[in-house]
Amino acid sequence: MDPLPSPSPLATRLRNTLVRYHGIADGEWRVAKKTKDATVWRKPSEEFSGYLYKAQGVVEDVTNRIVDHIRPGPYRLDWDSLMTSMDILETFEENCCVMRYTTAGQLWNIIAPREFVDFSYTTSYEDGLLTCGISLDYGEVRPNFVRGFNHPCGWFCVPLKGCPNHSLLTGYIQTELRGMLPQSAVDTAMSSTLANFYSDLKKALKS
Repeated sequence: MDPLPSPSPLATRLRNTLVRYHGIADGEWRVAKKTKDATVWRKPSEEFSGYLYKAQGVVEDVTNRIVDHIRPGPYRLDWDSLMTSMDILETFEENCCVMRYTTAGQLWNIIAPREFVDFSYTTSYEDGLLTCGISLDYGEVRPNFVRGFNHPCGWFCVPLKGCPNHSLLTGYIQTELRGMLPQSAVDTAMSSTLANFYSDLKKALKS
């Protein structure tokens, strides 16, 4: 088990990586799924043998409230149907923490429940916010769970130009689920999970 990293350099590195992803040209992405709430693209990840996914959609609310529902905190468990538990293990500053969370089984339990330990960081970006994270090799793996690993992931949330009560939410996700899984099942699950994330989030913000 690794010791906890120093938060400040990790936060800076993480932010820079996400900003770089945000600048990847449109032509490098392939559409993976499209719904009324969001479009999901993917491209081969530079971090592991799977894909980096990009999801984007317009959400009717202000950036701060949206990000409060996404980042680690009391809201997330209430609405995210995939997340089954969440504990904050360490808090470094108001915007930096280490959390452990578990996810439900997917695809009729072809994908068994997973556990993740992530470093999470929220910071300003342009007129909005960026909340991002990366997994750490920290803490004992609980029984009945496979420990997954999130390579640099994050959500950019900025006010929609000319429409301040709406926000453009763009996510970058690259999750290594680990365990013995067919890659096609993982790819199907990731695209659907990201599209559902938007519809679940919109319902939560309206309730």
